[in-house]
Amino acid sequence: MKRSSGVRLCATAAVSVLSLALVTGCGDAKPDAPGTASGKNAAKTLGAAELRKLIIAKGDVPGHEVGPVEGGVPDRSKVKAGDAECEPVLEAFTGIAPGAPVAHTSRMATQEKKTPTAEPSSPEDLTEGALKDEFTKAMDLDVTVVTLASYEGDGAERGLASLQDAVKACTGGFSGEQDGEKGKFTKVAEEKPSGTGDASVAFTATDEDSEDGALPLHSEVVRHGRTLAVYTTVNIGAMMGKKPYTVSAPVVKAQAAKLK
Repeated sequence: MKRSSGVRLCATAAVSVLSLALVTGCGDAKPDAPGTASGKNAAKTLGAAELRKLIIAKGDVPGHEVGPVEGGVPDRSKVKAGDAECEPVLEAFTGIAPGAPVAHTSRMATQEKKTPTAEPSSPEDLTEGALKDEFTKAMDLDVTVVTLASYEGDGAERGLASLQDAVKACTGGFSGEQDGEKGKFTKVAEEKPSGTGDASVAFTATDEDSEDGALPLHSEVVRHGRTLAVYTTVNIGAMMGKKPYTVSAPVVKAQAAKLK
């Protein structure tokens, strides 16, 4: 099934994530009040080794497999938006943290397959429509890329502010390119953030002109002191079935807990 150019455009959030998904089939803590310091690492500029210890790992997210990002997060120089002010949005969807971090690391969390309630049907016994429904159900999995990035001084605040400005400036959509793959989003909209960390921005970008109808990607960036956590979630099954989905709450909760 042909994917839209906007979805294919984002290598980590779409190309790598989607390819991985297609190949594999694959008491609550209260958040800190806005503006307060969060956790023992809030005032620190973390190094790469410290970030690798703090990012989600195997066993941290119930119901999810956590491992390396398939294909890796692309280099910032390989991701370009048609309008430069929209680049922070495109970068977030490809797992790139905004601004100028001094260190970063990434992981991928793939939701485990749901247990089937009945014996699978033989492909020979299914109509084209039924086969598509079976495939949609099998692909109804959240695939989330998480990037942690650390900054010096007020770099995290400035990076998040640049992303907030980009989301507001790019509501009418934008085109972009990554490693020669071109595409577009026709709409960008803010969403309700998770409420974790010191400050955050959540948003979705949609290609409403795709052959398969509107295909949304969801992202959230959360500041924890001098560290930004970038989350991007894709669910192919939800896209195909026109079902709503959001940035994975279990992944955000697990990562926020490790940053406290």
